Amino acid sequence: MANFRPFLRLSLLSALVLVSACKKQEETKPGATPAPTSAAPKEKALKVGLVTDVGGRGDHSFNDSALRGLELWGAGKKMEGGSYKDATPEELKETLQQDLSTRNITPVNVTPVVLQSKVPEDYEPNLQLLVDQGVSLAIGVGFMLENAVETVAKRNPDAKFLLIDSPVVSADGKPYTLPNVRTVMYREEQGSFLVGALAGLASKNNKVGFVGGVEVPLIKKFEAGFRAGVAATNPKATVLVNYTGSFDNVSAGKQVGQDLVNKGADIIYHAAGSDGLGVIQAVKEARAANKPVFVIGVDSDQSHLAPEAVLTSMLKRVDLGVYEAVRDLSQGKLEGGDVMLGLKEGGVTYAPVRVEFPGKAEALQKVEELRAKIVSGEIQVPTSPSQLPAAPVKP
Repeated sequence: MANFRPFLRLSLLSALVLVSACKKQEETKPGATPAPTSAAPKEKALKVGLVTDVGGRGDHSFNDSALRGLELWGAGKKMEGGSYKDATPEELKETLQQDLSTRNITPVNVTPVVLQSKVPEDYEPNLQLLVDQGVSLAIGVGFMLENAVETVAKRNPDAKFLLIDSPVVSADGKPYTLPNVRTVMYREEQGSFLVGALAGLASKNNKVGFVGGVEVPLIKKFEAGFRAGVAATNPKATVLVNYTGSFDNVSAGKQVGQDLVNKGADIIYHAAGSDGLGVIQAVKEARAANKPVFVIGVDSDQSHLAPEAVLTSMLKRVDLGVYEAVRDLSQGKLEGGDVMLGLKEGGVTYAPVRVEFPGKAEALQKVEELRAKIVSGEIQVPTSPSQLPAAPVKP
């Protein structure tokens, strides 16, 4: 047997070479797909951080709109049970109301990092923490973060920032720009004008209400636009105005809402952050007691909170401002400077009117006519109550 071993080893080796050659021929014959040698490396996701204001996640309004722009639209993610899960195309599509359906909003390769602020003192350290964690963009949500964004942006000139709702303001109160900060601001008065016009047409009592949060120039823009819109369609209507003094006190919002209902307002518009949830609750309870009142939400579509009570919502596209910055970042196009979004740019509008009231079709037609006049410049909407004609406005 020993004499056959060299021959046997040679035969086995020849067979293996033949099998290998046949297999290679099979894999590379015309029409065959070559086996991949190695997968192409996946591009690393950019980390994008976001700091909320004190209203935080779950306000169904301003902060949730910003989170939608980053998480759902930007990253294709949704938060469930404290962790991210992939969102379905249907879930994304459901949030693209009206004109947004044509804007090609699709997720990009980013990873969200969200820090929630409990008190204003959290703003600056939270932004710095995002920079220390190496985010490619740090987002400050709300005008209350202006000082913090300015401070941290100056301290970290190589980092990029997005500030929502305010320009960068110098010590003497003058707006200026920083090369590493994009600011996005809105013409809230224009969207508020439209919902005010609708309120004037839908009111039966000729008495409507406005609830603001903190009494600052930004919220005064909401008030001014709303009052101007009411006057445009119902000059006889009285506007009752009240401020809660906060953005994170639901009970204060409910108390003010109940007060306005008791004073006869049958439609109440709020621009009060989480306080507005209390306003919605007050109107919901009033309707349960057979009072024919409606509420107008703000920033996000709030109809899901009380479908029978929410007439519409003034949509302020914080989500769009955040998404476009994230998209530009992913394309290497994000630059500093100021961006202003109004009706013409799709930055403000109003949500679908799902409830019924007498003359609804005619009212919506009138509101759309007013929209066209604002976009064309025929109507200039006031940005401060001081620009309104003298009218009886009660506290």
